[in-house]
Amino acid sequence: MNPPIRLYMSMSLDGFIAGPDDHAGQELGRDGGRLFNWMDDRMSDGPNGQVFREAMATGAVISGRRTFELAGRWQGDHHDGVPILVLTHRVDDGDVPPGSARFVTDVADCAAQARAAAGGRAVMVHGAGAAQALLRAGLLDEMEIHLVPVLLGGGRRLFGSPGPGHVELDLVRRLEGRDVTHLRYRIHHR
Repeated sequence: MNPPIRLYMSMSLDGFIAGPDDHAGQELGRDGGRLFNWMDDRMSDGPNGQVFREAMATGAVISGRRTFELAGRWQGDHHDGVPILVLTHRVDDGDVPPGSARFVTDVADCAAQARAAAGGRAVMVHGAGAAQALLRAGLLDEMEIHLVPVLLGGGRRLFGSPGPGHVELDLVRRLEGRDVTHLRYRIHHR
């Protein structure tokens, strides 16, 4: 089996990945930073540190265009110089992404390039749009949801409508960290 293409996403209990009014300068929306308090323990030996180290051991990143832009294009390096494939609807002439990033307009091509570039390691997915596109195409293998015990009450949802029909998931791991429950699901492909 190929190493997985895995979504890593912090989410409120009511399904939001950013608070209301997310934009440049307020990338996580109002109160959205609360979703990342668990990362204060990212250097620990506990579950939060374990999950963070696993994410940083991935061999490539697939990002949605909006996430890429709101993150300041990560200055071309998400972590350790791994390739960043930005799934986008269009590429403007003269828009050259920095560092190890490149734009890809086809979801299947994006997944194939990411798997090839990852060197046998897992592929990290960032962004709701990219996750939804990969899920609809049957190319998202797993989801690592960092479930935070808060109700944001509004903002950007991870899944508005994942597509036609329902999607079956198997819980393959649950880790309790300070201020978060890390849930890893394997996706059943039809």
